[in-house]
Amino acid sequence: MNQMFVQAESVLLYLTMVLYLAAMILYFIFFALKRERSGRTAGWTLLLGFVCHTAALAVRGVGAGRLPLTNQYEFAASFAWGICLCALLFLWRFRFQALGAFVSPVILLVIGYAALQSREVRELMPALQSNWLAVHVFTAIISYGAFGVSFAVSLMFLLRGRMRDNPFWQQHIPEEQKLDTVSYRAVSLGFLFLTFVIITGAIWAESAWGSYWSWDPKETWALITWFIYAIYLHQRIVRGWKDKAAAIFAVLGFICVIFTYIGVNTLLPGIHSYA
Repeated sequence: MNQMFVQAESVLLYLTMVLYLAAMILYFIFFALKRERSGRTAGWTLLLGFVCHTAALAVRGVGAGRLPLTNQYEFAASFAWGICLCALLFLWRFRFQALGAFVSPVILLVIGYAALQSREVRELMPALQSNWLAVHVFTAIISYGAFGVSFAVSLMFLLRGRMRDNPFWQQHIPEEQKLDTVSYRAVSLGFLFLTFVIITGAIWAESAWGSYWSWDPKETWALITWFIYAIYLHQRIVRGWKDKAAAIFAVLGFICVIFTYIGVNTLLPGIHSYA
């Protein structure tokens, strides 16, 4: 990749991390010192970080001459971008700034992990030279992003009950029923896209390796994650499962998502080890 693009990407990446860190600190001030203005500023800072993040990925894509979705660094950076995108959409839809306070640390941790990975641009292996790449990986980014939002909202649900004596928390964190609804909608969105991830991955695998399913560790854990969220949705729709049990299940589901991405690549290498 041209040195100019490398430098531009590096500047934008570190600026993005600084803005996400600033947003997280401002959200902390918002809750710890009860400063309304800090909460509003944090929201705009998070949005600005997302804009810089988008620009960094765009520069990477233009410089590499392909979509930036094909290795550990690129997918981790895109994973963080997906979480931020979904968080901003849910912030706009449901209008409670407290969500940003819980999701910004997750975004920062994921993009921090990306920054630790090699940013070397390599030629695509034959299996990745497919039109299915964009569809498969983009649906994974949206899916994981939505599950990240459900994780943050579920943590809010679990903590709200412990903060009943704190009027500021009670004012700025919605009622349990609304949090439960938001988490459910985020899980539903993530589950829909995860289904597409598995279907498109199977079709792509058949064209690349001649088999729809090979029980690769990443495939296996993606399926395990799908079943976890399928159980969540089944229990909710059929048995009316809500509140604390559902929140705990959503938290455990996102832990499984993180393991599927980071843990499997680290501990159980397979044909998906490039991402």
